[in-house]
Amino acid sequence: MFISQSNKLFSLKPLVFKILVVVLLSITINREPCATPTRRSLLETMLFEGNLSFNNMEHASRDFGNRYHLMPLAVLYPKSASNIAHIIKHVFEQGLSSDLTVAARGHGHSLEGQALAPGGVVVDMESYKSPAMTFHTAGKHPYVDVSAGELWINILHESVKRGLTPKSWTDYLHLTVGGTLSNAGISGQAFRHGPQINNVYRLRVVTGRGDVVSCSDEENADLFNAVLGGLGQFGIMTEARIALEPAPTKVKWMRALYSDFTTFTNDQERLISSGKGLDYLEGFVVINRSGLLNNWRLSSFNPKDAAQAQEFRSEGRILFCLELAMYFNKEDVEAVRFCGPLPFPTCPRAHTRRFVMQEVDSLLAELSYIRSTLFVSEVPYVDFLDRVHVSEMKLRENQLWDVPHPWLNLLVPRSSIHGFAHQVFNNIVKDTSNGPVLIYPLNKSRWRNGTSLVTPEEEVFYLVAFLSSAVPSSTGRDGLDAIVARNRRIVEFVGGSNLGIKQYLPHYSTTHEWRAHFGSKWEVFLRRKMLYDPLAILAPGQRIFPKPNFKNTSKSILTRLHT
Repeated sequence: MFISQSNKLFSLKPLVFKILVVVLLSITINREPCATPTRRSLLETMLFEGNLSFNNMEHASRDFGNRYHLMPLAVLYPKSASNIAHIIKHVFEQGLSSDLTVAARGHGHSLEGQALAPGGVVVDMESYKSPAMTFHTAGKHPYVDVSAGELWINILHESVKRGLTPKSWTDYLHLTVGGTLSNAGISGQAFRHGPQINNVYRLRVVTGRGDVVSCSDEENADLFNAVLGGLGQFGIMTEARIALEPAPTKVKWMRALYSDFTTFTNDQERLISSGKGLDYLEGFVVINRSGLLNNWRLSSFNPKDAAQAQEFRSEGRILFCLELAMYFNKEDVEAVRFCGPLPFPTCPRAHTRRFVMQEVDSLLAELSYIRSTLFVSEVPYVDFLDRVHVSEMKLRENQLWDVPHPWLNLLVPRSSIHGFAHQVFNNIVKDTSNGPVLIYPLNKSRWRNGTSLVTPEEEVFYLVAFLSSAVPSSTGRDGLDAIVARNRRIVEFVGGSNLGIKQYLPHYSTTHEWRAHFGSKWEVFLRRKMLYDPLAILAPGQRIFPKPNFKNTSKSILTRLHT
């Protein structure tokens, strides 16, 4: 229904594809540029139904990272996918004579200016609410159709009203669907369900040529895989079909500390391989933090042994926290839990509170944490998933939310995690007072193949996320310069160590670095770019294909294809 004529290209055989790319590039590159109109006049002459604003664009010049201030030329508030397609096609038809670019911006949670379009057009996707959420609950595989500009928190609230929930999440839910699917969408459920890109059935995409395309595993599968984890390089998602499962009502939430890194990682890896009734597993590093357990107590966690917990000291130590959760339903509620295709009560993992308490005790008995540090909480399912928002509100009250966030996210192979941890946590990171340092394992067998996402080669790898916030105007260890310098040391260690580590939410400055990041996937990534966004119009903030340099890149590809 959404396929345009040019999308016949998507399934062509490689030789035919090469010939067509040669023709396309020859026409585009060799075209004599006419008198180039100004960028603004180029947009003002369009016949257009959407709201294209040239004013009040400050919000579109910044992102959550809060380190870049790059003004766009205009902000598009789309009313339909055709609005987005119209503006992209208009730019595409100018060929390489125009350097206009287009970037989709969701909730603006990028870190290094990835959602910005300096001198270009920012598409405000959070304002795009078409279509309205539509739930399909018949059959064994329920789903919801949503706008790619919809926030995950809104999907959660509407889903649980129907006794349903998406399967996989991010830790922070006030993000758009298109934003997380363009990266991966990782949280503590990923060991069981894979990341969010594993749990989407269908997408609607506007490509870099202005074509509006519906894609899935069965239809235009190459584009489907390209945009999932594709960093916005191949198209702007406008709609998504998200997989659902029956929703629990409550969560048993547990934390415990380890002093030995090997014991900590052994327990984590055993848990994700066995499942053992778990629904969520994460972890974090604690370095030289005072009053840690008392802070847990203040946030509604209860110690299993209050007297021993009172005696525990975290100051001056490197500790590792295991964080687990099991979902369940109130005993007086008819169950709504799937175990594969089996609904409760035939599902062997159907959870009531009594069953969960037995399973929790059995699970904890097998772990080697410091016994005095076990804390447990029982919270509503929605509150558990939206837990980071509580911290956000506190930080906003103290004017500490809109500060620089020099985050660094890494995917570390299992074989390298101990060497990485020894160097980084003993010699580079001196404390974790600037923000959490997450560390937990993921199993690659749960991740779909063929997407644009890059992960380490090994079956088990770790997400290690340094989620620091910089104190404005500080020149100390909590200041931006100090944190950036620390991150640079980590990146330099990673780059020189040959540990097979990849960045998640990657940021690089040169094509050489991007080629190294993608490794064996680079040729596929480049082929997809030439097919779906051959003029490098989309997502300029990623800095993968800088448009002023793309003409030379295109000529290089043209030469290679000729040979």
